Amino acid sequence: AATLLAPATARAQATAAGAAPFLGDWTLALQGPNGPATFNLSVKVENDKVVGEIGSEAVPVQKITSISKTDKSLVLNYSFPWEGNAIDAVVSLLPGTDGKTAAQIDFAGGAYTMTGTATKKEKEK
Repeated sequence: AATLLAPATARAQATAAGAAPFLGDWTLALQGPNGPATFNLSVKVENDKVVGEIGSEAVPVQKITSISKTDKSLVLNYSFPWEGNAIDAVVSLLPGTDGKTAAQIDFAGGAYTMTGTATKKEKEK
């Protein structure tokens, strides 16, 4: 399994300009040890700060306020309640040379990892 984010990679808080290619609504089609899952991810700018929301059928929508940028990836950190415990999660989006965007979510410090693709939803007209 390829890792999208090297631990030594420097990360800085994402700016609106730096996150511009990632702004919008995304569908993450991911595969993990327990099978496939689909997540809805929204990345936007509020009051000059990059913020997001993520949710799925299994997990209600969670706000994301810790968003950083590496050379090519956008990295979103959040936590969500699961069976009475707060679980940390890290979402990584990495644009590929083939026009597709790779997506990965590491749950609980990498104890459970899901990988797949992120597809930007078309804006409704």
